[in-house]
Amino acid sequence: MSRTVPSKWVKTGALLKHAGVARTIPETRRFSAAALKAMLAKYGSVVAKPCVGAGGIGVMMISRYSKGYAVHYYGRVLRAGSFPALLGVVNRLNRRRRAYLLQHGIRLASIGGRPVDYRVKLVNENGRWLLKAVVARVARPGYFVTNICRGGDLISSNDAIRRSLHVAPRRTKRRLINLSYTCKNILTQAFPGIGQLGFDYGIDARGKIWLFEVNTRPQ
Repeated sequence: MSRTVPSKWVKTGALLKHAGVARTIPETRRFSAAALKAMLAKYGSVVAKPCVGAGGIGVMMISRYSKGYAVHYYGRVLRAGSFPALLGVVNRLNRRRRAYLLQHGIRLASIGGRPVDYRVKLVNENGRWLLKAVVARVARPGYFVTNICRGGDLISSNDAIRRSLHVAPRRTKRRLINLSYTCKNILTQAFPGIGQLGFDYGIDARGKIWLFEVNTRPQ
């Protein structure tokens, strides 16, 4: 059985040591009230997600607007008129008191107003790392997470790139694959024994690729 590294914080830390990869990772911090306040002031929108977890479970999009704050959670929108009230909402949603990360909320290219992201899967078979999948996921209407178990739709990466970015897919897809192999080299050196990797990417409307997280037991 291949090694797993559950902590998103640990994996992100390893990747941030590589300057070329670090440029593709949205600013990421451990959750704290001070970090949340600072990142909302800087970006206006942040994603809060459990440090350990998968399937979009527990993920929140937190936004600042003129009259206060909004928390998008499983298709619902919860509002707070002040920062202390916002912390109360977040704490109620995090009933299990899990450790969370905060990440700059990237406005993704979309199809019909539904955000699109990409999964690249690499697997080590007899010492050779092989490309197993490059697929796209489109969020369920009203949701910002794209996970299939949360109602997202799986479509071909070529179709997603054409429809969301209006460009030929070949070059963009190659960039995703090349970045995945670069990250694979970093992670296998940092965590020997890993046998499979799933990379989750987003692409903004300008065509910039963002690496959101890496899974060592991809679904």
